[in-house]
Amino acid sequence: MTIQVDPVRRNLKFGLPAGKALSWNPGGLHVSQFYNTLSIFFPAGERFFIQSVRNYAKEITDPKLKEQISAFIGQEGFHTREHEEYNDALQAEGMPVEALDALVVRLLELVKKAPRSVQLAATVALEHLTAVLGDMVLRNPELLEGVDPHYSAIWRWHAIEETEHKAVCFDAFEQMLGRGIKAYGLRAGAFLLVNVLFWSLYVPFYTIMVAKGGGLLNLNGWRKVVNLTLGRPGVLRRSIPDWLDFFRPGFHPWMHDNREFLNQTEALIEEVAAFRVNRLKAA
Repeated sequence: MTIQVDPVRRNLKFGLPAGKALSWNPGGLHVSQFYNTLSIFFPAGERFFIQSVRNYAKEITDPKLKEQISAFIGQEGFHTREHEEYNDALQAEGMPVEALDALVVRLLELVKKAPRSVQLAATVALEHLTAVLGDMVLRNPELLEGVDPHYSAIWRWHAIEETEHKAVCFDAFEQMLGRGIKAYGLRAGAFLLVNVLFWSLYVPFYTIMVAKGGGLLNLNGWRKVVNLTLGRPGVLRRSIPDWLDFFRPGFHPWMHDNREFLNQTEALIEEVAAFRVNRLKAA
């Protein structure tokens, strides 16, 4: 691919307001918990991503790619920090985040016992999944209309940076393992496996989060989240073609050219800076 996008480290702090972790989205508890459950996976997942590319640090020779990997690691480090704060807010409202995070950590520790090529393939696969989810957020701005601005900002920031660095691990994988049949089989197999593992955890985690929030028997809430994901607007349903493109032998993340969403970055930085100013005024 001729498209080159260089990730940029952005040390943004969102200062999520206390007491809103379950109610930040006007769509209700079930919609809020759809996003909140995703946040549970990020700290452990992003630490795993960082380690999987560091496993090849001494062997990657392309100077441009080395710079991009360094920026990717910086971005993922900031994502980890901010989602740990996000998850602390959920824990403070009675959500069993620590227990669920421990399960994710335990699973990833098992993956770390696999060959480093498998670890990198798993990271490439999960980076595609997060890129598709990030594109979903950016392509459907109505999803975050009317929500608490701090939560809107953190999700847009994460989506922008997942888009910005979506090809970095893929390019590292191809430089280290090539583009042949063996490499294709490894990444395609890893993609199938990580999706089975991720969704087999996400669905029960989400159900637990909804139940702990008191919404297990709220049929209207379930209807809202089914419409959100599978009905109308059906954002997950409409993302399936992009998800399936990963199985193309000639796939590259930038065949989904959504660079136009990166133009939102400067406005977002200014918005987050205003949060800090307002906190200082209120202090």
